[in-house]
Amino acid sequence: MNRPIDKLKQILSLNSLLLVPMATLHAADASAQSRSESKTAERKPNVIIIMTDDQGYGDLACHGNPDVKTPEMDRLEKESVSFSNFHVDSYSTPTRSALMTGRYSHRVGGWGTIAGRNMLRDTEVTMADVFRNNDYHTALFGKWHLGANYPYRPIDRGFEEWLGKGDGGTGCATDYWGNDRVNDVFIHNGEQVSLPGYETDVFFGAARDFIKKKKKQPFFVYLAPYAVHSPESVPDLKWLQPYAGKVSPAIADFYATINNIDKNIGELREMLRQEGLENNTLLIFMTDNGSGRNPFPAGMRGKKGSEYDGGHRVPCFIHWPAGGIKAHKTVDCLTAHIDLLPTFVDLCSLKLPKPVRFDGTSLRHLLMDTQPVWPDRTLMLGTVFNGVPLPRPKWTKAAVMRENWRLVNGKELYDITTDPGQKSDVAMENPKIVEELKTSYESYWKDVTEETQGWLKTLGRPIVGTAIQRELDLCSEDWVSDNCPWHQAAVAQGARKFGSWRVRVQTKGVYRLEVRRWPREADAPMSGVPVAKSTTPDAWLNGKPVTYLLYDAQPKALPVAQVSVKIGMQTFYSRVQLKDCAAVFEASLTAGEHTIDARLVDSSGEEISGAYYAYLRKK
Repeated sequence: MNRPIDKLKQILSLNSLLLVPMATLHAADASAQSRSESKTAERKPNVIIIMTDDQGYGDLACHGNPDVKTPEMDRLEKESVSFSNFHVDSYSTPTRSALMTGRYSHRVGGWGTIAGRNMLRDTEVTMADVFRNNDYHTALFGKWHLGANYPYRPIDRGFEEWLGKGDGGTGCATDYWGNDRVNDVFIHNGEQVSLPGYETDVFFGAARDFIKKKKKQPFFVYLAPYAVHSPESVPDLKWLQPYAGKVSPAIADFYATINNIDKNIGELREMLRQEGLENNTLLIFMTDNGSGRNPFPAGMRGKKGSEYDGGHRVPCFIHWPAGGIKAHKTVDCLTAHIDLLPTFVDLCSLKLPKPVRFDGTSLRHLLMDTQPVWPDRTLMLGTVFNGVPLPRPKWTKAAVMRENWRLVNGKELYDITTDPGQKSDVAMENPKIVEELKTSYESYWKDVTEETQGWLKTLGRPIVGTAIQRELDLCSEDWVSDNCPWHQAAVAQGARKFGSWRVRVQTKGVYRLEVRRWPREADAPMSGVPVAKSTTPDAWLNGKPVTYLLYDAQPKALPVAQVSVKIGMQTFYSRVQLKDCAAVFEASLTAGEHTIDARLVDSSGEEISGAYYAYLRKK
């Protein structure tokens, strides 16, 4: 990743940044819009997925929440088919890898959120690959969380347009240092660029611009804001006013970020109407896991990360007027994120670029039929496994779901129809059901384990030595470790943890490794601390102005006197002078897989921690 683009490009509008090699589209007059509307049935539908982060089933007013204000989400629900028994994984990355492939996250990689477990295996066919194979324009605006380096980036996985930030979120270690969601540095198609405004507004604005430019051809837009994931900073105190004195400051921030998304959904839908695109646009609203805050659990047990329904049952609204999908219809059949890609293939008559064995199934009959026949299927859920050593043990925070039943951790059984809060374990009274669900899980476990050839095969390994991405940006978020410092707070405070990076070298040769305590943009010495570029905060958190999102204390200086590096059988050492910002090494590497272990060391030879940042490229 390069430094922010030059000053001239920084002041350009986002409209200019999103131009691609294509003839400029002229604004259509009213008659052209009318003709376009009349021809919607003659072309494949546009597809937009809006997926918010950490917004649970109960974090919408239409689902009974008495405090949050979500008029646009509520209106969309009334004008859509609403799935009330829709499930995802219980954390961000697993949901996203399953959504993008129509296959279980444990099968495709991306089954954890950090430590190489967050990278979707590069041999998998993604949703963007499928749409692009069918002449759709494809774009992602927002969170990816399936890999920050080649070949895992969105632009490597079928998206022609990508505007995002750090892989895991604002303030994570992969994010630009000091971002706070207001006037931040973003990543546009692999290049860093400064853009004004509030993060969520920037993403929705970019999506609207992209759609206007590409509207003459079908498009697929994946709109995935990092909100409402904590820390829920807002650009102005006005967003908190509706909740002043009614809820805690933390919940006020949480609801305020939901309100901002709600406002943007309304603006997006209005733009679709004005452009004559609403009728033939398949619009999906969903979230990536249970509530991060869980102020209103909607009668469910658990929240984000839980194997109980509160961790993985989420809203899903599907809207497509031209497709005959009936408005204000509620479907309570057991459905999941893995069903969406098979549904798009079915509804949009898409051709796959290569054969794919989906774990999900098309929802066409549930969407279209008045009295659909839906089998009593069995679905699997396994929660995130960041801190679990490999190989993963079976039944670790797992759930097996059937229409009426939930088998949790292979032991607890709940009848959801009579006990939606999962308070009464009825396993003893239903041994046959327990055995059936355990057998299903054992078959699933054997199947995904054999396909992945062991869990180590699903750990990401970025590729270096290509012209596609000349330099890898490595950081502690991607250490292969059971306990890596994944956010800037841990880095700033000098977390004493260790790990290594696994990379694939494309071509043998001499490689340059630049090891740092701080990222390049922080521009700080190895034994010092960054100097704040601005003392004027532009974001608010808990009703207070903030400069850095994830820590209140000042960054901590570490007594770094030298750096040690191990690459395979090679070991290197370099002394660090007081003003040195980096230690640079050169190593001859063969083509293939390599493990890089870089450590910060004090003057007595004691290891302080792993190196939090490194940059690797072929000389």
